[in-house]
Amino acid sequence: MNWGGWSEFWAMGGYGFYVWGSYAVTFAALALEIIFLRRRVREAKA
Repeated sequence: MNWGGWSEFWAMGGYGFYVWGSYAVTFAALALEIIFLRRRVREAKA
């Protein structure tokens, strides 16, 4: 795609909130999974 500038790239044709929001939710879910997994491994070793 050809973007006119960074603001158009971040806006994603009006769907930027949904696109970047989905990335944020996915990143948060993966981060929480890693945190909880490390906690479970630490408790299992104890």
